[in-house]
Amino acid sequence: MASVPWPCLILVLLSGVVVRGFPGSPSQLLEKRSLPEGEVDGIEVYSTKISCKVTSRFAHNVVTTRAVNRANTAKEVSFDVELPKTAFITNFTLTIDGVTYPGNVKEKEVAKKQYEKAVSQGKTAGLVKASGRKLEKFTVSVNVAAGSKITFELTYEELLKRHKGKYEMYLKVQPKQLVKHFEIEADIFEPQGISTLDAKASFITNDVLGSALTKSFSGKKGHVSFMPSLDQQRSCPACTESLINGDFTITYDVNRESPANVQVVNGYFVHFFAPQGLPVVPKNIVFVIDISGSMQGRKMEQTKGALLKILEDVKEDDYLNFILFSGDVTTWKDNLVQATPENIQEARAFVRNIQDQGMTNINDGLLRGISMLNKAQEENRVPERSTSIVIMLTDGDANVGESRPEKIQENVRNAIGGKFPLYNLGFGHNLNYNFLENMALENHGLARRIYEDSDANLQLQGFYEEVANPLLTGVEVEYPENAILDLTQNTYKHFYDGSEIVVAGRLVDEDMNNFKADVKGHGAINDLTFTEEVDMKEMEQALQERDYIFGNYIERLWAYLTIEQLLERRKNAQGDEQENLTAQALDLSLKYHFVTPLTSMVVTKPEDNENQTALIDKPGEGPVDTGELQPAAGCVSQEGDKREPGSPCQEIPSMAYLNSYQAPLAPYYYVDGDPHFIIQVVEKDDAICFNINEEPGTVLRLVQDPITGFTVNGQIIGDKRGSPNSETRKTYFGKLGIANAQMDFRIKVTPEKITLWNGAAQSTFSWLDTVKVTQDGLSVMINRKKNMVVSFGDGATFVVVLHQVWKKHPVHQDFLGFYVVDSHRMSAQTHGLLGQFFHPFDFQVSGIHPGSDPAKPHATMVVKNHRLTVTRGSQKDYGKDVSNGTKVACWFVHNNGEGLIDGVHSDYIVPDLF
Repeated sequence: MASVPWPCLILVLLSGVVVRGFPGSPSQLLEKRSLPEGEVDGIEVYSTKISCKVTSRFAHNVVTTRAVNRANTAKEVSFDVELPKTAFITNFTLTIDGVTYPGNVKEKEVAKKQYEKAVSQGKTAGLVKASGRKLEKFTVSVNVAAGSKITFELTYEELLKRHKGKYEMYLKVQPKQLVKHFEIEADIFEPQGISTLDAKASFITNDVLGSALTKSFSGKKGHVSFMPSLDQQRSCPACTESLINGDFTITYDVNRESPANVQVVNGYFVHFFAPQGLPVVPKNIVFVIDISGSMQGRKMEQTKGALLKILEDVKEDDYLNFILFSGDVTTWKDNLVQATPENIQEARAFVRNIQDQGMTNINDGLLRGISMLNKAQEENRVPERSTSIVIMLTDGDANVGESRPEKIQENVRNAIGGKFPLYNLGFGHNLNYNFLENMALENHGLARRIYEDSDANLQLQGFYEEVANPLLTGVEVEYPENAILDLTQNTYKHFYDGSEIVVAGRLVDEDMNNFKADVKGHGAINDLTFTEEVDMKEMEQALQERDYIFGNYIERLWAYLTIEQLLERRKNAQGDEQENLTAQALDLSLKYHFVTPLTSMVVTKPEDNENQTALIDKPGEGPVDTGELQPAAGCVSQEGDKREPGSPCQEIPSMAYLNSYQAPLAPYYYVDGDPHFIIQVVEKDDAICFNINEEPGTVLRLVQDPITGFTVNGQIIGDKRGSPNSETRKTYFGKLGIANAQMDFRIKVTPEKITLWNGAAQSTFSWLDTVKVTQDGLSVMINRKKNMVVSFGDGATFVVVLHQVWKKHPVHQDFLGFYVVDSHRMSAQTHGLLGQFFHPFDFQVSGIHPGSDPAKPHATMVVKNHRLTVTRGSQKDYGKDVSNGTKVACWFVHNNGEGLIDGVHSDYIVPDLF
């Protein structure tokens, strides 16, 4: 649900807050005393700068503080920053006397081990993050020697989400001392053009603000700079304390000549959609309100005040009702009623008389409200072109009736049936927020925490304002078929006025000339389709202002959005699905250096000539859901450290141990290289191999099982400059087709991409992906640039190995290897160049004698009632080591395997891959 976001960019800066003497002085907060300007207890913070670069809503923010220890002894200096919960830290560095100590993002479990090892050695003072209302706090402390200079630099990124018609950057600044060079600078680049730009500060008068602030915008560019002098920072003309302590807010919006805007850079695209001027779709809204005893007092009064304010804003075309739950459930009306002036007046009287009482029956309250909406739609009591919404407010956990969270979730999911969204508002902290969030997310809504404060009623009203004006329902964003990879969420239940839908993805063909996007939705009056066509050459010219653009911003925006949505989806996923989502989110977090709930940043800094390790984590809103995976055979981290079997592997994805796949001791069959077929026979502790010499383009049947429905076919390719002699020509497998007719599932594998069909549904992945697809006993795991593991249940597992060569190689080209690592569930009727060997067979070798090459003796082999002359040799097995392979000694059968394979090799030629 992309249309109900919080304000977007929030930062609190408190630099040089705490200073401690070394050795021996206890920790203490700074006290007011007479000090040289800009210096506190010997530490001078002489520069603080917040630099924000915003390109197409994606914000790249760098907070830099520079300080010097002017004391005669070492001091500990703390650097504190509060940043938005929606932001991902991407970098942190310490620079001490010109030497920089960078942070490295690692998988959480690996980072945790490194951190715990440092703790056990007594080397860690720490780096801490904690959640606040809208912010997360980042703190690091470091010992600074006398006379030394130190620079702290924190970088974080986030997508600014449109809220009530504008993008907002909210910076809470609090340097707590005078700073010679204090600056906030924001450069904004929006290809659509900037329509409004403003900046305000809560801690300074407009007169002083005007002389320290510059703001301007023209066309696509906007600029804001706030540089108060030392005198402008003083809390009074003769004071040495700083008055900079409060909010600095930048707001802007963009031109919307068209409802949509598509931008493409380096093969990645982002699609913004925010139509204006559409009529509002009528709402059918049910408020499900907790009136249990814990709501008594201020919480109940604030809730009633918010509901009364909301009733002022309800439109006459809307329908509504109130469901109150405590130990029992009561309703205002038996059915939804229209928001006529008379009914609104009656509703106000009802709200004013609400009294707190009893226990908390969340299950029955929600089911009553959902049933009422379903009934209204089924009996046509509400307009046909209207949309339904459930808003539930509670301050505690269910403690009467059905109180099991998982069962309540199941009941609610079944009752709603995907027809309308559920929004859960959690009042305070004495509740299971994860439960409320998971239940909302799986019903196309979201959860919001309402903080117990004097403005709680305004928080409630603010949330309602976000969902008060739906302009479209059933929104679908469509792109040309087979043209897009790795698309972020592209379907939404609602588009609300003042918000924005953002979809990003990757183009299959970076050289395409035109790009088209359609957005379809149901409006208040009719169905609508918005089409945006992009000329790629015009797009390239439009994005020439490189001084305002930071690098691969659309690719990073896509990664940010993808990770954010994967993490949301995994909250309600289980088993293989959760494992797959975790693997994808972890891989992207590591690749793009984001600190997410699956990763941590490790910073190693000096401390008395010893290394000190600190850990940057990203906290969550509620108790952490570790999503532990426990593979039976143990697991391997990203660093490759082996665990004991049965020990939990927090957030370790399946790809971590599939990458280091170990061949089983069962029979093993594969085809790789030129194409070399290798049959390992465990009973003999030996192997047989043969080649197939055929023309490029020929498709060969490798495996066919008429009982289970498996088929595997491979198409031969040649070198770029192939030899005309078939005996010396090098050929390989360039395409593989894996299918299961019973499951109506097909996989086409090439060195460029992997295409999956489930019936008519198609998915395409590249070898740059790490992704796992699971469905009804089928598992497909793509390990980036290495291999693909396909498992059908527990009895058939195939591995496709990718061989990549230098792109400019004059002769060779990329090719594939195919390995059968488990076939014990295949039927006795399985056949094919490899499949026929899945059944037990015997062979005898005798008469070994030297050949023309002393390293390759000849022998006589008796197999399948044939007497063959064979040669001892070796082939490479790349199942374990894709780069170098392992030598496998084998008896080579000449003449395309004649005498070993059933029939002749041409019997295995088929017309196509499927």
